[in-house]
Amino acid sequence: MTSRDRTFQALEHRLGDRIPIDFWATAAVAQHLETTCGKPYKEFLDDYDVDLRYIEGPTYIGPPLAPATDIWGVQRAAVAAGAPGQSESYSEVTVPPLAAAESPEDVEAYAQWPHPDMFDYDVIEAQCDAILEEDRVVVFMGDRLNRVAQFKPAMYLRGTENIFFDLAANPAVAEATFRKVREFYLGYLERILLASNSKIDIVLTGDDFGAQNGLLISADMWRQFIRPGFADYIDLIKRHKTLAMHHTCGSVVDIIPDMIECGLDILQSIQPEAGGMSLANLKEMFGKDLCFHGGVSIQKTMPHGSRDDIRREVKAIADMAKQDGGYIFCTSHNIQADTPVESIVTLMDAYLEFGRI
Repeated sequence: MTSRDRTFQALEHRLGDRIPIDFWATAAVAQHLETTCGKPYKEFLDDYDVDLRYIEGPTYIGPPLAPATDIWGVQRAAVAAGAPGQSESYSEVTVPPLAAAESPEDVEAYAQWPHPDMFDYDVIEAQCDAILEEDRVVVFMGDRLNRVAQFKPAMYLRGTENIFFDLAANPAVAEATFRKVREFYLGYLERILLASNSKIDIVLTGDDFGAQNGLLISADMWRQFIRPGFADYIDLIKRHKTLAMHHTCGSVVDIIPDMIECGLDILQSIQPEAGGMSLANLKEMFGKDLCFHGGVSIQKTMPHGSRDDIRREVKAIADMAKQDGGYIFCTSHNIQADTPVESIVTLMDAYLEFGRI
């Protein structure tokens, strides 16, 4: 059975030959795998028959960007995290350019709003073809700093404290910021889908709505400010006959019914430590209407667990998923550099062993 056959069957809640596999890891982990295993990262994925593969997306061709500045005009600095030899580098916001905005007019007047025409989309179809030639599933996600979203770009532009304050006390500024972000991503994503010539199977949007024990904002506030754009993105994806997957960290169980009503097909990530987000709980509550992706802990099991711990966790997930499908193997988020390669290999072996139907 090909990757495409088994994945689409699983997403239709039908059982194939095994549970489909995806693999998420940081760039540092991918490099470490190459060095340790002595082979290109793609060969590592091929060795474990990873079913989902991600296209790079369009090429930026817009005006030259200032050093350490993204397409939104947000200035960033590299910040190292983790112990020596197990560190990652992340780009953290240093200057949110709309921090001083006081009105919707200030937001509208911002000179560095990006435009979809700042990208070359002609590269998209060839990226898809390279994956389809191997009978893998084509996914578009975008990079970490340019993923179809609303809330996170608003945090980058306004500053985290400011956007939370806006939602409570200055809603017109929040609405203006979300609207401008949404306008860009709707144009950007539509160009990507058109350029793919119907060859993208899944679009993964990404916007964090949850903390460890609950939503970052109230469910009612999410429905007022975020849900309309969330629905617009999914509507666009569905118009192009493509599946919609959404990544959010944290506990979002209170708005999952809203996500289903908007047409979401797959929810990622299943973060087992977050309140109410165990796979067993989610499948019981929403498994008839939604598929799930992720669930292996990167907070505890992968960096700190034994080989037996990893195998037990994968087997428990597999035993649930094999009852009715609707699930793709993956960790709850990117595997970080503090995870031993031996643990990653154990994980991948366990996927193949316990995922067989």
